[in-house]
Parts: sequence; structure tokens; C-alpha cells
Amino acid sequence: MAAKRNAVTTQVPEPPPEGTSLALDTRLSRHVESVIPKKRQEALKWYGWGYNDSQFYGQQGIICFKGDKYPLAGCELPNFTKWVRSKFDLHVDHTNSYPQLPPTYPAPVENAPFLNELRGCTKVEHSQEGVDRLVRCHGQTLHDIYSLWHNKFRRIPDLVVWPRCHDEVVQLVRLAHKHNVMLLPFGGGTSVSGAITCPQEEQRMICVLDTSQMNRLLWLNRENLTVCFESGVVGQDLERVLREQGLTVGHEPDSYEFSTLGGWVATRASGMKKNVYGNIEDLVVRVRMVTPAGTLERECSAPRVSCGPDFNHIILGSEGTLGVITEVVLKVRPLPPVQRYGSLVFPDFEQGVLFMREVARRRCQPASVRLMDNEQFLFGQALKPEKSWLASCLDAVKQRYVTVWKGIDLAHICAATLLFEGEQKDVQRQEAVIYEIAARYKGFPAGGQNGERGYLFTFVIAYIRDFALHQGIVAESFETSVPWDRCSLLCRCVKRRVVSECARHNISHYTISARVTQTYDAGACIYFYFGFRYLNIPNPVEVFEAIEHSAREEILACGGSLSHHHGVGKIRSHWYRNAVTETGTSLYTAAKQHLDPRNIFAAGNLLPPQEQLQLAEKLEKPPQLQAAAAAAAALKAKL
Repeated sequence: MAAKRNAVTTQVPEPPPEGTSLALDTRLSRHVESVIPKKRQEALKWYGWGYNDSQFYGQQGIICFKGDKYPLAGCELPNFTKWVRSKFDLHVDHTNSYPQLPPTYPAPVENAPFLNELRGCTKVEHSQEGVDRLVRCHGQTLHDIYSLWHNKFRRIPDLVVWPRCHDEVVQLVRLAHKHNVMLLPFGGGTSVSGAITCPQEEQRMICVLDTSQMNRLLWLNRENLTVCFESGVVGQDLERVLREQGLTVGHEPDSYEFSTLGGWVATRASGMKKNVYGNIEDLVVRVRMVTPAGTLERECSAPRVSCGPDFNHIILGSEGTLGVITEVVLKVRPLPPVQRYGSLVFPDFEQGVLFMREVARRRCQPASVRLMDNEQFLFGQALKPEKSWLASCLDAVKQRYVTVWKGIDLAHICAATLLFEGEQKDVQRQEAVIYEIAARYKGFPAGGQNGERGYLFTFVIAYIRDFALHQGIVAESFETSVPWDRCSLLCRCVKRRVVSECARHNISHYTISARVTQTYDAGACIYFYFGFRYLNIPNPVEVFEAIEHSAREEILACGGSLSHHHGVGKIRSHWYRNAVTETGTSLYTAAKQHLDPRNIFAAGNLLPPQEQLQLAEKLEKPPQLQAAAAAAAALKAKL
């Protein structure tokens, strides 16, 4: 039977390609009720991270947290208040106000033929309301949020569209290509690379393609343990639906509550439990992407194929520059019967890194193992709510045990959080191996409660950035991956570079810390957290970005990568050519020219601004003029 090429269908596939009719459960095909409504601002902050009802705030000089979705709900945090005071010389000001929606919005640029055909020939829902456009003009970089707070966006999208299926995306891409309208795919809005930030210099009409209404579970194959979702499904919604069937994908990035499946694929995302389930590239079986040149997908769902270059990997990491991801087939696993947390304490960061390296070498990683340096350890301890007198006494005894009996200096102590998943016997065996390895590097168990706190607080910590900005502190994280033999060195060098840069900018109140979050045979992922109080600094975001730029230069000089999982976006495009070589850049550009000849997916990611302009000019020329220009250049070179 002839293979179907670029078939446009939103129907559940026939059973034969995916397995037996008994294995393929099409009854589950349904729209997924999302935690995030179509009007995002009804549930999520328009000016920052997370839910409207969840945030840190000041009350009578004490930092508190509100929001019943998290472990810190309703807690006063006096220890965190003291940490902030000692680190930044800051007394919490509860009188500061959060920003209000602007009274007016930039007037939309309109492409009348496109709008007429959109309204007359399609059923795609759309909006030109100012607030709908504003909340989709940005991601979650510090620059994005600061610009929102100070109403600095000169250019926001001109139109928001909500396609409901693959077919409607095909219609939209064809129309945008026909009328030369820029399309910006938008999923969960959690990007921290500038990837979805509205290009400020774009002259054409900008149409944001919001995938939130494309979140159906299309089919589930229980025999093959595969599932097909539309790309707009949010991480926590995806997992909730699968858990109802006793299954899990197991992909939990820090943004899991709000990021989407399509965004994971577009950025080559990584999750906290990748040791068991893999990164997104390990979980994807098939993916569909709509481009102006047609739909790119692999026809076969076999577990592995040797059929030339794998075009899944053209889509993975494409960051919205080649097309719109519409459907993804993923591997799933049965829910683990046992989930257990743990934690370890080490005398210093270097011993902790040696422990992580040995665990990776023996390939005995639990689902998650993350190592915090001393600065992050103390920060995590400060986030604990105030305890009763008895609990405080117990903590004092534990501290004496660590410092006196174990001989560990609190100025160097670090900790690791652990998550084990699997069958009871497998978890017990894995725990024994992990604790045995830890003992070889002077580490010892610190209890499951600390491990669970550390794991779950990942989702709460994201809210601190906006509270910090509210109090005059700019802060953000950045990450890299690095070979094991350079792991500790890179951490030391980057911290030293940040300290020296802070001194150069006369910044005296700051924090810089690191954690090792994912491990591999050949190396690890490292996260850095950096923030400073910007007293008497008129341009704090520019200064922050300059220091982060220096830190990235140090990372690259120490053998680190441009990014482990955040992607390149706009803020790291400066280094993209060096990262992939001249030949690699040319290969990407050739794919771009073929798949998107009019550059309607002009998000501005990967290539630096100047090269974006050159590419745009090249794509705007007809093929005949391109050939003539090339011939003229060749003749000039000969002369």
C-alpha cells in the first residue's frame, strides 16, 4: 500500500498503523479540560509568573506566601525574611504596588486581505483585544517582565488566533504565507530565552497562533504504550489525564504546570525525572509540524528506523522558526507503584559532585537526584516556615549532630534531593546503592521529608523572581551542560566571574549559587541562580544582562554548552554560529529557506539579529533575483 504523504487529517488514525484494534483505545479521544482558560489572564498573572492567587508578599515586615496550590500556602516566612535582610540589606516594603494593565495598547498593524479571508473562509476564532495581544507578547525572561512592568513594549501582536486542530493550522499557515503575515506560535508562555517575545522591529502584521485550544488526547495504544496528544496540552493536564488510565509520560520540567507539549518539543526540553523517563527527544515517537512547504512528519511509528536523517530532530529545538507543531506521539509508562523521597548531606560541593559522578558512572540514578551548593542549601533552609518550639529544639539537635558529631562546616555544607520510583524491591535496592555511594564521599541521609520539600519547592521558587522585582531586586536563572571533568571548575569560575562583574558595576548586595540538576554518562546539567539589589542603578536589566553575558562567556570558555534545555531563543543567539559551526548555520538556513521561503515564522530565534535581517532580505527576493545576485557576486569575486 502506498504511503500517505503530508496527509491533512484530524481524525483518529485507523488501527492497523498503530497496533491491534483492541490495543488502540479511541474511546479516550477527547478534549482535555485545561487548568488554563482560553483567556489566560483570568487564571494567570499578566505581569509575571503563575496563578493570580499565588504569590509572595510582605505583611508587617515579614515575607509570606499565599495560594492554596503549594506547600507554603498561608505561611509566614520569618527565616526567609532574615535571609533577604542579611543578603540584600533589604527590609520588606509592603506598600509597593504591582503594575496595572495599561490604559491603552499599541494600535494593531492590519493586513486587510488576510483578515478578510480569515473571517470569510475559515472558522478560526480570533481576537484583536488589547489585553489578549499583550499577554501573548512575551515569555518569562527578566527583560520581558521588566518591560511589562514599565510598559516598554512598543510592538505587541496585532492578532491572536486559536486554531482547534491540525487542519485549522494548515489553513492559517497557508493564509499567512499567501498574504505575508508573520506567525508566532505560542504555547504556555513560559520561555526564558526570549523565544516568544514579540519581535520589536517587525513591520508586517504579527499573528500569534495560540495552541491552547488544540489539547485533545487523540488516541492511546495500551499494547505499544504510546499516546497521541495535540501540541497545546499543558503538562499538568496531560499527566492528569494519563494518571486516570494508570499511566504517565514522566516528563516534569520546572515549568510543568504551565508549559505545553509543543513547547517541550520546540525547545528540546528536559525534565526532573529524565533519569527514568528520558528527555523529550527520548519520549517522542512521531511529531507533526505544519510549514508553508507542507506538513513535515515521519510516516512510521516503529520504535527506531534507519531511514536517512531523522527529521524529528529538525523539529526538535526549532523554536518556532520553521513551522507549527500540531500533534505528538509519545511513549508512556505504567504509573510506578512506589514513589519515595530522600535527601543527602555532604561536607562540601566538591564531594557532592564526586558522588553525582559516581552515581552516573554506575548508571544507578534514581528518577531525580539534584545537588545544591552551600548558597542554595542555606536559601532552601530559609524558606522553611516557622516551627513550633519542640520542632525548633529538634532542629537544633540535628544541627549539632551535623556540625559537632559529623564535623561539617555550615559554611560549606551542601545537600542533594532524591526521588525514587518503581517497584518496592527495586526502590529499596536503589536506595541501598545510593546511600552506600554517598557514604564513600562523606555523605549521609537527611530524611525523606527534606527531599520532598526540595522537590516540590521547585514550583514555588519560580514565584520569588516577581516578588524580588517588586522589592528592587533583579534575579533570574541560567543553565548549561558540561563534561564531568570540568563540572566543579566551571561552577567555581562562573561564580568568580559574576563576583568580579558585580564589583565592576559597584553592586554589593547579590547572590550567586549553583545546583547540578541532571546527570549523564559524560557530564551534567548545571543551573545558576543570580540576583542583585539595584540601588542607584538606572538600567538594572541591562546591567543584569551584561553580567549574565559575561557568565555565559565563562561557561563557554570552561567547556560548557550554550544551553542544556532552555534553548537559544534571542538572548543566546549571539553564540549560535560558534556553537553549531558555519556549516551547521548554513544547514539550518537552508532548511529555513526551503520550509519557510517567505520567512513568516520570523520569531528572531537562533540566528543573531544581523543575520536575521540578511536572511529576511534574501527570502524576500524572488528566486530569479537571488540567482542574479549570486551570479553578480561571483563575477565580482573573479574581477
